[in-house]
Formats: sequence, structure tokens, C-alpha cells
Amino acid sequence: MGAGRNGNGNGNGNGGDLGFEAQLWAAADKLRGNMEASSYKHVVLGLIFLKYISDAFEARREHLLRDAADPESFYFVQEEAARYAIAEDRDEYLAENIFWVPKEARWSHLQANAKSPGIGKTIDDAMLALEAANPALKGVLPKDYARPALNKVMLGELIDLISGIAMQEGADRSRDILGRVYEYFLAGFAGAEGKRGGEFYTPRSVVRLLVEMLQPYSDHKKGGRVYDPCCGSGGMFVQSERFVEEHGGRRGDIAIYGQESNYTTWRLAKMNLAVRGIDADIRWNNEGSFHRDALPDLRADFILANPPFNVSDWGGERLREDARWAYGVPPVGNANYAWLQHILHHLSPTGAAGVVLANGSMSTQQSGEGDIRSRLVEGDVVDCMVALPPQLFYSTQIPACLWFLARDKRPVRKDARDRRREVLFIDARKLGHLVDRTRRELSDDDIARIAGAYHAWRGADGAAAYTDEPGFCKAASLEEIRGHDHVLTPGRYVGAAAVEDDGAPFSERLAELKAKLDEQLAEGEELGALIQAKLEGVVNV
Repeated sequence: MGAGRNGNGNGNGNGGDLGFEAQLWAAADKLRGNMEASSYKHVVLGLIFLKYISDAFEARREHLLRDAADPESFYFVQEEAARYAIAEDRDEYLAENIFWVPKEARWSHLQANAKSPGIGKTIDDAMLALEAANPALKGVLPKDYARPALNKVMLGELIDLISGIAMQEGADRSRDILGRVYEYFLAGFAGAEGKRGGEFYTPRSVVRLLVEMLQPYSDHKKGGRVYDPCCGSGGMFVQSERFVEEHGGRRGDIAIYGQESNYTTWRLAKMNLAVRGIDADIRWNNEGSFHRDALPDLRADFILANPPFNVSDWGGERLREDARWAYGVPPVGNANYAWLQHILHHLSPTGAAGVVLANGSMSTQQSGEGDIRSRLVEGDVVDCMVALPPQLFYSTQIPACLWFLARDKRPVRKDARDRRREVLFIDARKLGHLVDRTRRELSDDDIARIAGAYHAWRGADGAAAYTDEPGFCKAASLEEIRGHDHVLTPGRYVGAAAVEDDGAPFSERLAELKAKLDEQLAEGEELGALIQAKLEGVVNV
């Protein structure tokens, strides 16, 4: 399972590392044997989900039994049979937003049968019973544990392994740990699956950066709507809810909406959000957000999205007259500018969005994309551009950037700067650290530095005064951007960082320059290969 063995940094910045996550992952990896990660993923995540649901139910059940035996409690009854009747009252769980778990779906039942040859069917029956008792879970849970190809001894050992998670913790802490384990395993499977894994998972540090910059919660925006039109496994929503809680809000203070075209990924998202106790309206259809917008009337306060990069077969030829293309009809051969305009279409009048796209979106002139970009800039809806460091993503080595869009760039408070006719450029390519040989991650300090520059420029309450920082950030006027033909690559604007003479030997500096040259040559070769492939496609038409 490759990347996951290094920990993926998932504990970083989240209340401290749990300590046992990597060991738990390694133990589960060992049980996998020769099974493909893409299949094993659903086996493991389904069981972790079931453990979470059962633990939440059992904690509430114990609480009810305790209250029913307490003479001071509203629930107090004399008869022991009546106490158990209260503890089995489905409404007592639904009132607390806890799933009802039938007896045959409770973890204790699975644990008691873990060594049975029929454990696969026992798990399937548990999943079916859980879905039947909870309409919100219909069609979400994996139910193929009884298939002959699945090793039943491995299943029993997995149940034993998962049974040990947070056994010594209190109920709330136990459920929080299970939620974090689920998130950790999502990251691990994304690393194990590589390019395919990247289709359902956005690296946690990238999601955290988006959330910290947009801050989807404030005193004047309580009850804000958060939307992701290609939500994958729901990481944007998990981090948004976490941000709300860390800033004094409550779970549920924001309303969450999403859409996903991959049914399997939609199921992962539903389970991921349920494990975190997050209520959300996540729609699925296999036509996707472009061709069957499931939430056509939604106007969101915050949109966070990581669309698939440079999609060429998005069916754009069937959408030439679409009302969403207010800034120009996107090319049939690339969906990047279709995503940007779909997102703008769904923004409220004061809404803001953060979108992950390939670097090429900042400078391309092909098929009218340059014209659309110039209209976006002149329409003053581009707020900030961030160039990201390489190697952040599981799915691609293509360099990526962040687009931040805003419908209203007027000052956020009376004494704040007026951002109209201005764009902030941040060059973060030198930030981040390697977590293994192939993947980089942004640290808490990196995220704070980037988000801090953005909030200072916006004049956010409590932020430091903004100043340009050569080599890192620059507030550029529309006139300056016009001078660069509306190309939005931050490196064109931020200039070079001031260099102090640190006394480093010439040989060291030469080595650094050579490494930089090698990197640029590699990027040139990648671009050349892409151009060659496009030309061959034209010739073969």
C-alpha cells in the first residue's frame, strides 16, 4: 500500500498525531495479501464505518440505560424490563441524529462471529439490516463480503483489528478517533491506488489550505451554504465542518451540498460524512454536474472543488448554448474553463470559491481559453491565484494551482482595502516538504503563511497589514495583468526574492541552479510530449 506506510501526515495539525494510525494501517495492509487496493478499500472502510455506527449507538444505549436507572432522571423507571424497552426505542436515537442499529448489525454480534466460516454473510446481513433501518443509508454500504474470492480468515482478523480501535477511550473520543482513522485510511488507499485513487481523494493539506483561505464560517455568515460539484469522498466538507468547530461554531452551522458522478465514490462520501456526524445533501447521477446539474437553483456562499484536470471528453459539444457560459463557451477539448464557469454560476452574490486546476489554466491561449480568462479578469471575479509546489497529488505529476473567485470584491469592512480591479498572486512553489520519495505536503506553517497573506490583502478582521513580498506575493492591478496578456501565473508578478549573501560556496549555489534547470527541462519535456500527443490526435482525425 506504498504511500500510506509513511503516515501521510494526516495527524499533522489535527489535534496531534494519534500515534497508532501508521501501525494500524500496516497491520491492515499485511492482511490484504494479494488483493487489489481498489477492492480491499471497500472491505476495510465498510467495516470501520460499521464499527463507528455501532459504537455511537451503543454509547447512546448505555446513556439511556443509566438514566432509566437514575431516580433523578426524567427517564427513571422501576422495572428493569421497562428500562431495556427505553434503550430499544428507535426514536431516542433518531432524536440525537444517531443511526438505529438492529441487533444483527451491532459490532458485538460481528465480533462474536468473527471466527465463523459464515462471517462474510453475517457482515452482509448486518449491512442490509442497517440500510433497511436507516433510509439515508440505502444503497450506500458495501454488501459483498460473502463472495467466494474474499478470504474469510482475513475478514475475521480485520474485525479483531478494528475492534481494538479506541477501546479504552470514552464514547465521544472513541467516535472521533474512528472518524480520523477512516480519514487516514482514505488517504492511504488514495496513495496505494495512485492515479485512480486521486479521483476520489484530494490531499488533506490542499483541502486545509482551501478551507483556511475561504474560512467558510463567521459571525456574519452563520448558516452559509458550502458546495462541491465534484465532491469525491467528501474531504472538503469534513475540513469545512472542522474549521467551524475550531472557530467556536457548532456542527450543522453550515449547510453542505455536493454532487458526484461516480457511484462508488459517492458511497465513500456518504460513509465519510456519516462517520464524522455530518448531515449533507450529496447527490449522485452518472451524467455529472455539467449534463445533469442536480442542484440547478443552488447559490452557494462557499464553493470548494478539485475537478479532474484537463478533461477532454466532457461532452462539451452538447452544451454549446448553455446559460452557464457567461464568460465564453469553453472548448470541447478541455473542461477547465467549464468548471470555473459552472462554479461561478452557483456562487451567491457575495460568494467565494476556491478551485484546484492544472497550471496550464493560468496561461493557455488555446481554443479561446485565453479570451475566457481575460473576460474573467476584466469581469473582476478573479480574487487570488496561488501556484502550488509540485508533487502534492496522488493522481498526477502535472503542476497545479488554486483559483480563488469572488462575486463581490468590495472591502470586507469599512477600514479594509478595496480589492476591486486587483488580483493577489502568491507563488508557493518552494513551500512544502517531502513525505516520501514521490509526494510532497504543505505544513501548518506553509498553510498559515499563504492564508495569512490572503487575509491581510483582503483586510480581514484581525489580520496583519498587507505588503508585497518579493518572490512570494504581489497585489497586481488590472492594468498590470493586461500588460501580461491576462496570463495569471504568479511567477510573472511576484518577481524574485531578495537574496542575502549567506556565504555559501559557489559549488553549492551552482548545484542548486543545476537542480532548478533540470526541473525546468523536465517540465519542458512534459509539455513537449503533451503538444506532440495533441498534434498526433489532430493528424489522426
